Amino acid sequence: MSSSADAQANADANVDVRGTAAAPTDLSTPLMLFFSAAVGIVVVDLFAAQPLTGTISESLRLPPSLAGLVAMLPQLGYAAGLVLLVPLCDLMENRRLIVRTLAACAVFLAVPVFTRSGLLFLVAIFFAGAASSVIQMLVPMAASMAPEHRRGRAVGNVMSGLMVGILLSRPLASVIAGSVSWRGFYGVAATADALLAVALGLRLPMRRPQAATRYPDLLASLWTLLRTEPVLQRRSFSAALVMGAFSAFWTAIGLRLAQPPFGLDLHGIALFALAGATGAIVTPLAGRAGDRGIGNATLRLGHLAMLAAILAMGVAGAGWFGFAPAAHAGLAMTLLVASAAALDAGVVVDQTLGRRSINLMNPAARGRLNGIFVGMFFVGGALGAMLSGVAWSVAGWNGVCAVCFGFTGATFLLGVMKGAD
Repeated sequence: MSSSADAQANADANVDVRGTAAAPTDLSTPLMLFFSAAVGIVVVDLFAAQPLTGTISESLRLPPSLAGLVAMLPQLGYAAGLVLLVPLCDLMENRRLIVRTLAACAVFLAVPVFTRSGLLFLVAIFFAGAASSVIQMLVPMAASMAPEHRRGRAVGNVMSGLMVGILLSRPLASVIAGSVSWRGFYGVAATADALLAVALGLRLPMRRPQAATRYPDLLASLWTLLRTEPVLQRRSFSAALVMGAFSAFWTAIGLRLAQPPFGLDLHGIALFALAGATGAIVTPLAGRAGDRGIGNATLRLGHLAMLAAILAMGVAGAGWFGFAPAAHAGLAMTLLVASAAALDAGVVVDQTLGRRSINLMNPAARGRLNGIFVGMFFVGGALGAMLSGVAWSVAGWNGVCAVCFGFTGATFLLGVMKGAD
């Protein structure tokens, strides 16, 4: 760096952190599966409120102007947690930090079970979202426990739990809420997180970073890392773009499936989401591809799969190229399911290889790198959801497909122009 200030900032970003785990550092298969299940359970908290917004708003008598906060605040809280809590991985003993953060998440999730106050409910789900950032404490810890030649596979397997949790959160919430009420769902979520906190306390090894810096300097180093690390910039931007396409699709697909010729109810839409979740099976394969040195070719293949999926979405949902969905409803539904799976698979490939790249960059800043990466990921998702709603209101399914194509086309061009890391 050219200036002394930049040099000091760079030093802060690369503070020495050496794990001193009491348990073996190798990530065994059972422990890898445990990490995957853990992140899958926690991530449900962030997306499950979306199909319950109307029910919750009516029950708590929230005004229409505040109803959207039910789905938005967990996401905003999560973003805050990425900035304010996840960097603590590079400063505090990781096992204690993870267990305490997850226990706090369980407490906040329990509040909606009892409260009749809309304001208290909104505050609670914001802080529950912030504490759910514990996910991004678990992922770098798993990566740090795996040897370098298996790190891509480890990240891929843990990420499979994350992506499956995201994909299943909406149908799972609908099923539980439909059986025991929306308050019952939050009770189940709080109990699951509390039990998981106990299990993590028993299973995780100690990892005590030795960071010679202060918390304010640690936060300031986030900007330094984003400004000075081209791999982080490229991978984060790509992740934001594919998440934009993913979010645009899943925001509007329920609206399209409720229309003719499909006419699905909530249970049918939940089954569709389950079918689309099959795309997550490529996660370990993407990690292995990165370990074998073919990550960039695999990444381009994943982006091409997303483009093909969007083309099929337009054919099946909007009648592109003269196809008549009403006359071939079964084929149209099959194409939409295949499109959802292919789109999800492409997102998973991008996410897995992106995480592998940043987890190989700087072990001393692994927590902060993951926080930045996922923060960009969620910014892209929020933008995709917003544009999808606008596109649906203006141009229906054609508009949604155009939004998805814009995000995915930009991602593909970015990969072609930038080349290998």
